[in-house]
Amino acid sequence: MRLLDGSGMSGDVHVPFCEGLRVRFPWSTLLTKLKGPAKWTYFHLYVILDIFSRLVVGWMVAHRESADLAKRLIRESCEKQSIEPEQLILHADRGSSMKSKSVAFLLADLGVTKTHSRPHVSNDNPYSEAQFKTLKYRPEFPQRFGCLQDAQSHCRTFFDWYNTQHLHSGIAMLTPQAVHYGEADTVLKHRTEILATARMKNPVRFKGNLPVA
Repeated sequence: MRLLDGSGMSGDVHVPFCEGLRVRFPWSTLLTKLKGPAKWTYFHLYVILDIFSRLVVGWMVAHRESADLAKRLIRESCEKQSIEPEQLILHADRGSSMKSKSVAFLLADLGVTKTHSRPHVSNDNPYSEAQFKTLKYRPEFPQRFGCLQDAQSHCRTFFDWYNTQHLHSGIAMLTPQAVHYGEADTVLKHRTEILATARMKNPVRFKGNLPVA
């Protein structure tokens, strides 16, 4: 299934697709550790990412990894995004919480198709891994968090910026929010108009080429 085309976006995404199930939305979920105040202490960050738009549709910072927390985040994210049965594919790593029977039963109840990374393959969840890299390579990301509330506050600020302001190179330098909520065509059209106006004012600058949004 080709997802990223027709709107100036770079790259294709291929996900399992069954016409009979009408699966349309591929999400990726992953967990990473955030260093706590002392050595060997960590907080656990759960994130669910829409692969098509790169929008973070749900996240949670907790003291531990557990199937119950994963279930809560998945259920709340599906409700927030108004996901109907047989609309969603959820890809996850092979962590204990995501492989648990309770999460599997929840996904079955919600009508969500689940997939898992292959055993011992570290790059089967590239979109979530790239998003974690963006988080951890920001200059304001601390070496350690003083407490759970510090980690939650930092992530709340980051994910708001990531969704609404971050110009993502994988989606034609658009924000995830613009792509997710159908604003991409409008933004790209406006960008094209600005570039065309700039070319008319100074054609030498563009060496006779049409600018590309």
